[in-house]
Amino acid sequence: MRHQPDSSAGWQSAGNPAATILPAPLDCETQMLLRRFLSPILETAPDWPALARALQAKGYGLGFRAGHLVILREQGEPLCTGRSLGVPLRSIAARIGRPALRGSADGLTAELDPR
Repeated sequence: MRHQPDSSAGWQSAGNPAATILPAPLDCETQMLLRRFLSPILETAPDWPALARALQAKGYGLGFRAGHLVILREQGEPLCTGRSLGVPLRSIAARIGRPALRGSADGLTAELDPR
């Protein structure tokens, strides 16, 4: 495995505002631990509200940034994407349907619509 700095990986792009709201890639150990801990929740939730509740019970939140499902830390900071855990938004939406979202004014972030 070769170290790739964030800048060469394309995560720190001044011309791309989405790059500042998406989480930086995780180190492989943290990614594997989170994958084992959170992937079962993402893979088995029967619907979007249940998915958000199950993540909240573990101390995490659910958000959407620049078209990606994002796992949030307790304080609301982005931790990782569903794709980095091996469960992208596309696969969850194919299984339980597209989420009802409430978009923010910036057009880049959203949260589940509680209605």
